[in-house]
Amino acid sequence: MAVRFKICVDSTDPHLLANFWAEAMGYVVEDHSAFIEILHRQGAIGEDDFIEVDGRKAFKTAAAIRDPDDPMDPQSGVGRGARILFQVVPEKKTVKNRLHLDLHYGADCFEAAAARLEDLGATRLSAHDEQGSKWVVMADPEGNEFCAHA
Repeated sequence: MAVRFKICVDSTDPHLLANFWAEAMGYVVEDHSAFIEILHRQGAIGEDDFIEVDGRKAFKTAAAIRDPDDPMDPQSGVGRGARILFQVVPEKKTVKNRLHLDLHYGADCFEAAAARLEDLGATRLSAHDEQGSKWVVMADPEGNEFCAHA
């Protein structure tokens, strides 16, 4: 049986990164407000555990994005397919990633996609054209490297 997984990204501002990556990938930011209400009513979390983001309750130290076409749990707002979770850690990124995402936009639009990502807050680090492949190495608003591929 295959194992379900999510990719977790350490961050200092999970909501900033969730919004960036949702836009970059055509994903949606998960809405956990109903789940937060349930947990709060049960006493499992307190007022200090959530904040308001874009007019809804959100976990203070985490935000997630999901593929809008994948199923999700209506009670928790958690996706049941491809997801990325951004979680708060106390330190900022200091070294190169050991894992990164490659976003495949296609040969006709990867340069335009890279420019759009810059408009969203990414930084262009380098461009490559090697062995029949073209890509741009970029960094998200917190410096996490990723590639925009042809």
